[in-house]
Amino acid sequence: METEKMKARAGKLYDANYDEELLKERAACAEMLYDLHQLRPSQEEERRALLRRLLGKTREHFSIVAPFFCDYGYNIEIGENFFMNSGCVILDEAPVKFGDNVFIAPHCGFYTAGHPLDIERRNQGLEYALPITVGNHVWIGAQVCVLPGVTIGEGSVIGAGSVVTKDIPPHVLALGNPCRVVRAITDEDRKKYIG
Repeated sequence: METEKMKARAGKLYDANYDEELLKERAACAEMLYDLHQLRPSQEEERRALLRRLLGKTREHFSIVAPFFCDYGYNIEIGENFFMNSGCVILDEAPVKFGDNVFIAPHCGFYTAGHPLDIERRNQGLEYALPITVGNHVWIGAQVCVLPGVTIGEGSVIGAGSVVTKDIPPHVLALGNPCRVVRAITDEDRKKYIG
């Protein structure tokens, strides 16, 4: 028999609101997040250890500034030198994978979950989940919203306040609502900064 968790992993509609297994997993995640938010900033080793237990995969060097929220934790993979500023939310009903050297500004959201447009199925608690992938060397500005199924290519920059509804290719500056490619990032961009 196909469980609701199996349906979610397959990108099918599944019962997100009433399935006992998923409710227990979200409750366990919420407990760990509560513990995380009770730690003092100086308790960096304890914070890192708790995040390693919470998240699906971490590398050696990473920083996630509290508060941070997610639904399950185990569907999140972060690369080396990952930095996420405060107030970020990851609804990880499907896998969310971040590459190496990813920098995320405050109050960003990564939402793998979506809901049916028709009232009947939505009111049954049904939803779907599609993975999000963020490549290496990506910078995401403040208050960016990344929607289900999106891939952001390596080396790209997403401007603050953007709503990313579709894939973004590598090495571009993209921004807006909906987020659109503005231009390629070139060697000329290196010359803009002194130091």
